[in-house]
Amino acid sequence: MKLCWLHLGALAAAFTVAGLLVAPPASGLAAKPRHAAPVAKPPPAKAAPAPTQSSVGPIDTEATHAFIIEAETGAVLLAKGADDRIPTASLSKVMTAYVVFDLLKAGKAKLTDELPVSETAWRTQGSKMFVPLGGRISIEDLLQGMIVQSGNDACVVLAEGLAGSQEAFVAMMNQKAKELGLTNSHFADVDGLPAPDHYMTPRDLATLALRIIHDFPEYYHYFAEKEFAFNNIKQGNRNPLLYKDLGADGLKTGHTEESGYSLLASLHRGDRRVIIVLNGLPTMKSRAEEGERLAEWAFREYNDYKLFSVGEKIDDADVWLGTAAKVPLVVDKDLLVTMPRQSRPNLKVMAQYAQPLAAPIKKGEQAGKVIATAPDMAPAELPLFAAADVPRIGPLGRMAIVGAHLIWGARH
Repeated sequence: MKLCWLHLGALAAAFTVAGLLVAPPASGLAAKPRHAAPVAKPPPAKAAPAPTQSSVGPIDTEATHAFIIEAETGAVLLAKGADDRIPTASLSKVMTAYVVFDLLKAGKAKLTDELPVSETAWRTQGSKMFVPLGGRISIEDLLQGMIVQSGNDACVVLAEGLAGSQEAFVAMMNQKAKELGLTNSHFADVDGLPAPDHYMTPRDLATLALRIIHDFPEYYHYFAEKEFAFNNIKQGNRNPLLYKDLGADGLKTGHTEESGYSLLASLHRGDRRVIIVLNGLPTMKSRAEEGERLAEWAFREYNDYKLFSVGEKIDDADVWLGTAAKVPLVVDKDLLVTMPRQSRPNLKVMAQYAQPLAAPIKKGEQAGKVIATAPDMAPAELPLFAAADVPRIGPLGRMAIVGAHLIWGARH
């Protein structure tokens, strides 16, 4: 059964047949409801996240700021001060790592390259890798010292060795932030030590985490390492979720008096990946407890549902004045949505397109869209495309169809 949304207007296309201006009859938008059955979840997507859905989670946190996002679909599960500019402490080292990874991937540096340790780096305060004054350290060791041990001194060695100075490296960080679309982020140093104009937002932090995972899979494993020893000093990763059976494989923790205890976490279970950003927690214990609690909540209460696969036929649309009476409509990519598990029985999918479609129709031509809706989920949609060419029939055929429509259409 098809419903016509006539208030959206008729097709604009018109056809001249035997001196008559003829438009497709009973034109409107066909809205065909379709309830999609559950299917197996797809493998992790390589593309950027789909359109973001709204935060709907009935849960709060003692963190002053929190942001939880589903990596595959971009669905926001929790947003608390998501666009506030916050001091990020060592979480900003993820951007330092991104710039280093980018240089490595571009062939401008190698993991085995050794960089010199300046007195400035050696004297850097805060968490340390304990670099030796006047020594030379490989980029790979420096990355592990920065990511696993959270060494501020490692950040300085990397910046000075790869860019010539901290200031030059910071400029690279800010330029890269613009390229990545981190519109509410600005960096003043390479290690996250407090500075008035050094900030990010929880949303930007989540975006950066997704880009690290997507852009540098060959280097991402450093974030999952639980310990690293350098200069006969072994230090453990400060990410508390790595030590629990939660599926965590990154990314970073941070702490300053200004920021409180913070966490940027990524957790992977099956085909799902969830990114969690927490800031402003009062203690290390609360950071660990809130990280675990919110991770379990996100995986327990939500799920990804694959509604359609690339190339799948959604409907057969009627064609006006075409050599075929119908044309199949397909999607050009998978339609995957994230929603509360309890909302799944109320999921509805509707195809919308002009009815009938006017010939000629070219294969690949956009003809409408398919929309998925459910309680506590922002609508998700994909365009519909014609899966075949449908030429327009010749003049005699058009005259016959128009005549039949004038005779029989008038009687009905």
